[in-house]
Amino acid sequence: MFKRAHLRGRFALYGLAFALIALPAAAQRPQRDVDYRLISQQPVATGERVEVIEFFFYACPYCNELEPFLERWRKLKPADVVFRRVPVVRHDSWVPLAKTYYALEAMGEADRLHAAVYHGHHVEDLPLSQEKVIAEWAAKQGLDRDKFMAIYRSDAIREKVERSRQMTTNYDIKGTPSVVVDGRYLTSSGMTSSVPQVIPVLDGLLGLARQQRLAASGK
Repeated sequence: MFKRAHLRGRFALYGLAFALIALPAAAQRPQRDVDYRLISQQPVATGERVEVIEFFFYACPYCNELEPFLERWRKLKPADVVFRRVPVVRHDSWVPLAKTYYALEAMGEADRLHAAVYHGHHVEDLPLSQEKVIAEWAAKQGLDRDKFMAIYRSDAIREKVERSRQMTTNYDIKGTPSVVVDGRYLTSSGMTSSVPQVIPVLDGLLGLARQQRLAASGK
């Protein structure tokens, strides 16, 4: 009797251990309308690779908090994933910071200086929406001031900013940071339990996107 009880106890412990091991994987599965929401399907131009877009605003403290976590994720992202950033434009006052991002991108400096813009705004308390200030900031980062400002003021950058404004509406961006996977699955720091939690939810949404692509292919 003691032996049977002992075995039952061992089996119970094994069952408990299995449940504890399985729990984190189950907990990471995103829940619709809790961790993410569906938006109207938007165009995806990445072919066989899954598209991830971060919608951000340099003056947003939550975007600033997410940046180092998202940057680590970006450097280790799966090979079948394409990542890009889109500055959100909800108001005209947001335009200068969107122009800053696109000017840096046009100069091939967005990856190097993206975090530095956040630092300038949130740590150094610089009014980077002012042209004189952003010009001085750019020069301090080793950029050609005149070239940067010429790009910053160009029609090409204005057109990109207007596309960002339209995408803000089309992707139904209600807050920042928001991350959209494959033009359909949207999560944001306002939906997750914390800002860093956006990353595991993002990973879960990649799984959903892959499943959706597989189902659509009929394989």
